[in-house]
Amino acid sequence: MSDGDPEAEEPGDTPSEHRSPERVREVYDRIAAHFAETRHHAWPESREFLDGRSGAVGLDVGCGNGRNAELLAERVDRALGLDASRGLLGEARSRVGETVELVQGDAGGLPVTADTVDIALYIATLHHLADRETRRASLAELARVLAPDGRALVSVWSTTHDRFDAGPEDPVGFDTTVDWTLPNGETVPRFYHIYAPAEFEADLAASPLTVEATWLASGNCYARVRGE
Repeated sequence: MSDGDPEAEEPGDTPSEHRSPERVREVYDRIAAHFAETRHHAWPESREFLDGRSGAVGLDVGCGNGRNAELLAERVDRALGLDASRGLLGEARSRVGETVELVQGDAGGLPVTADTVDIALYIATLHHLADRETRRASLAELARVLAPDGRALVSVWSTTHDRFDAGPEDPVGFDTTVDWTLPNGETVPRFYHIYAPAEFEADLAASPLTVEATWLASGNCYARVRGE
């Protein structure tokens, strides 16, 4: 369910029903085709992270329409793309063909063997998980599957983006919904947790991941991490 390109969408209220994994999956199934049409290119940060890296197994958590997994497949012998949305996985299949093994699954419980992933991308997906406990558990799952020398790039939407009233000095972020507008004008609310930078670093520190670097860019928090 990776997206993270905050262009014309607007944040809104956050009724509790928007948080459930089932609701998030339904939303992305609903918007999958239009999402794929508007998300053509891999993230520059993904491209930079992958530059010069190679390995046996790569994993894209929240692969969406496959735009980052497509790059990952060029760097590894076996590329896996995981997403909760069957609709997005269908769009990804059209894009990546058989170069990526696509799996429907939950970022909170990765269906991947421990210590096997050499390169992982976890782009603009963690912030769709319902609560802090689940998000921290997902980061622990990432640590579990990374090989001893494996590395991952993690990104989330941040309070530093100029669309939000919160600022980088705030210790915690907030929950909201951000509308996706379909071609017919219908708006579909999507759940987000907007991370404060300090909160992102705290959640990483609470996980078994080892943080090599964190930074802010274009309204997003990024981290380069390795496993336990």
